[in-house]
Amino acid sequence: MSVISRRRDRNSAARRILIPFTRGHLDQRVLDAAIRIARAEQATLVPAYLILIPLELGLDAQMSKESERAIPLLEAVETAASREKIPVDARIESGRTPTHALERLWKAEHFDRIVVPAPAGRDPGFTPKELEWLLTHAPAETIILRPDPALELVDSQS
Repeated sequence: MSVISRRRDRNSAARRILIPFTRGHLDQRVLDAAIRIARAEQATLVPAYLILIPLELGLDAQMSKESERAIPLLEAVETAASREKIPVDARIESGRTPTHALERLWKAEHFDRIVVPAPAGRDPGFTPKELEWLLTHAPAETIILRPDPALELVDSQS
């Protein structure tokens, strides 16, 4: 799997579904839903792990601990998608906040749909404020999925 941030031509005909996540977690049901949508639309799944860079560091700071958290999650997404023969084009994007990282990603690439995990219970994920921002600013159709809090997470700690 390559998480090198490759930029693609915005005029390409291939459909792309972005599934952004952060803070070390991705809900399995959200992933399953994104895979079903990608299969139905014959689209490429683009999982994007968003790394948050503290203000005291430069935006180009090496966040190796966060990258180490991201790689197993992105590999888990790729494994699940490959079972369904869904192409995957993984990303790691950084920013001061999840919304800042998404803005940076959206400026560089085109997506046809965005599937976003909402927090379930106390699990980390996008905050209600971030979700509101996403609905207001997303450049593509956006689906926010709130998983059942009792169900299992794909976790970098597992």
